[in-house]
Amino acid sequence: MHRRTEPPFRADHVGSLLRPQALLDARERHAAGTLDADGLRAAEDAAIRDVVALQAEAGLQSATDGEFRRTSWHMDFIYQLGGITKTDQKIQVKMRNASGEGAFTSAGMAVTDRIRLEQPIFADAFTFLAEQVEGATPKLTIPSPSMVYARGGRATIDQTVYPDVEDFWTDLSAAYADEVQALYGLGCRYLQFDDTALAYLNDPAHRAELAAKGDDPETQHLRYIRQINAAIADRGGRDGDSAMNVTIHMCRGNYRSSWAAEGGYDHVAEALFGELAVDGFFCEFDDERSGGFEPLRFVPPGKQVVLGLVTTKTGALEDADALKRRIEEASEFVPLDQLCLSPQCGFSSTVEGNALTIDEQKAKLALIVEVADDVWG
Repeated sequence: MHRRTEPPFRADHVGSLLRPQALLDARERHAAGTLDADGLRAAEDAAIRDVVALQAEAGLQSATDGEFRRTSWHMDFIYQLGGITKTDQKIQVKMRNASGEGAFTSAGMAVTDRIRLEQPIFADAFTFLAEQVEGATPKLTIPSPSMVYARGGRATIDQTVYPDVEDFWTDLSAAYADEVQALYGLGCRYLQFDDTALAYLNDPAHRAELAAKGDDPETQHLRYIRQINAAIADRGGRDGDSAMNVTIHMCRGNYRSSWAAEGGYDHVAEALFGELAVDGFFCEFDDERSGGFEPLRFVPPGKQVVLGLVTTKTGALEDADALKRRIEEASEFVPLDQLCLSPQCGFSSTVEGNALTIDEQKAKLALIVEVADDVWG
């Protein structure tokens, strides 16, 4: 086995990291009007410098900005797309954890004009991150095109703007393609799409909800796959330049250590792994609700699977030998050389973060690097 020199790496992570208290305090003061935008930006800059150093100290080959400039992993991006309007309606997603049921609530959205990219999104954030990283690959995470539709479905799309929903999908993928090209021009060579829509489809309860909205839960994943492929069809690599590596993280929900969906990847696996034109798949496999490794039998040669075996839901540190055994189990369905290791999700998909400490987060990242070194060298 060998150490990978292109993303995804043997030891990797999904993207979001716990916000330090100083940054949380700065955000509160900004919301209260006692800290201006420049002051908040300075607090974010300082926190990002520190978290880049944290990732380097752990031994990771890639680095994100922890998503420290965002409130939410996806809506901060979606609201910046041309044609999207933020509404007063509240989107509620039922969540569960070991203690029972709850809900994640965010502001609603509506498609009120033709979807377009008015200016590159997160461009400044990526540029700042790249300036801080030394000896590692800067990684940017954005929500997948699927999320723009999945957050509200057809009901959120103005039918006078898009009487034919096919035109919506065409414009959406074109806007994402423009974003991919803009990021490539800024030097981004590691881009990750974060997606809950595909993973939710594996849960019968979520498929029933989709059917109630008028969509076909048996084929919806095929639509998502087509639109993601259209978005990343041209990702650079011309004139001798290296191409952008694109991965996808398929999440079952992550909010304050809670989740929204359960079940293995069986429902979407054959088309997902066989047809989605990404370089790597970040998959959640941290507990029983995630299902088994059997769906990985559909992964073709040349694709990497990043096994999310280390949970971000709790601070309890996994046993290194137990992780190695699980990697070995996964290798029964996809060759070991096509496998990598990561946490199952981000540590802080929203600003609130999951129920663990920054020191526990550090220990988990260090463990992932240690186990990856032992397994792959």
